[in-house]
Amino acid sequence: MANIASQIKRNRQNEKRRLRNKSVRAELRTRTKNAVAAAETGAEDSVEQLRLAVKRIDKAAARGVIHKNTAANHKSRLVRRVAALEAASAETEAEAEAEAE
Repeated sequence: MANIASQIKRNRQNEKRRLRNKSVRAELRTRTKNAVAAAETGAEDSVEQLRLAVKRIDKAAARGVIHKNTAANHKSRLVRRVAALEAASAETEAEAEAEAE
């Protein structure tokens, strides 16, 4: 444990920031999972879930919780993943319609 006052204060500040950043990152993961789950099930609110996830990623980058390039990578991967899932579900629906006829 440091016995220098400025370092003790710095440790307190770092701990506060760590806990705040931890909750923000946890919410990012939750929003991302919700967006992916909505796309997998083909829910009608999947676009809204994706929008909320992207919004949270942007907010985390603006507050400095994650770097802006990291945020861009997260958004890119998330959008590609959701688009692929929606395309796959649309393809499955088209096959089901073709078999029904």
